[in-house]
Amino acid sequence: MRYVKENDRLRLEVDSFGAEIKSVRSKETGKEYMWCGDKRFWGRTSPILFPFVGSLKNKEYAYQGRQYPMGQHGFARDMEHQLAEESDTELWFTLRSSDETLTKYPFPFELQIGYELKDNQIKVMWRVKNTGEEKMYFSIGAHPAFNCPIHGEADKSGYGIYFGGVEEIHHHGNTLDTGLAVKEDLILSLKDGLVDITPGFFDRCTYMIEGNQTGEVALVDPDGRHYVTVRFDTPLFAVWSPEKKNAPFVCIEPWYGRCDGVDFEGTLEEREYTNVLAGGESFQAEYTMVFA
Repeated sequence: MRYVKENDRLRLEVDSFGAEIKSVRSKETGKEYMWCGDKRFWGRTSPILFPFVGSLKNKEYAYQGRQYPMGQHGFARDMEHQLAEESDTELWFTLRSSDETLTKYPFPFELQIGYELKDNQIKVMWRVKNTGEEKMYFSIGAHPAFNCPIHGEADKSGYGIYFGGVEEIHHHGNTLDTGLAVKEDLILSLKDGLVDITPGFFDRCTYMIEGNQTGEVALVDPDGRHYVTVRFDTPLFAVWSPEKKNAPFVCIEPWYGRCDGVDFEGTLEEREYTNVLAGGESFQAEYTMVFA
């Protein structure tokens, strides 16, 4: 089911399937900021990544002597979430563990996804609770896709990406066939925080950026306007558009977790950036999208 919140600036539409944002539209101009989910390029708009972010080596993980199969980015994006709370400015959705989830992820949990609309901003809020007694290991992340170009141009020529407060970005990529992280230190040079989106910019890999290098990333149109800004405080984030497709969107993805490395041979407990909750404990985080 689709749910709508709107004010004088924005109209927000969220689908209870996946608790996924499907549309953010300017009330002034009518422009749509979010990708439409055209499967020719990528069939999603803003999926929730839980309880894993990225790909696992051999598409499985090891926990307490057993191997569990798991697809990329977990399963929350492909499940129906229940509307739990609604006000004039907020929507909250809940997903709870079930017999279905426990067969592939053996931890009782409650996941709450919230959206708050205020002026020209949307705050996305995550709450994860371990409803069991044993330690729970999880990752969570965002994957919002924003239209780029936004003004009807033929491609992304003339557009750029702004990284707040830094002169260069250190990043590493992933293998295109497996999606696993490779150990390399690549440097993206910036001019006044900006890099141009040139032909082939996204063809090599996903840009995975670790180490809290910045907490602000924006898409910039040919006139220099920051038309979408994502603000976050996460240990890492990614910037992505489908390789070799010249897709008309760019994803800015705050993450608490990431894919396995190509040489990873450990257990679930040993995965990099894994979050841990003791029985009954909760985790909370948020990020904000600002639309101009």
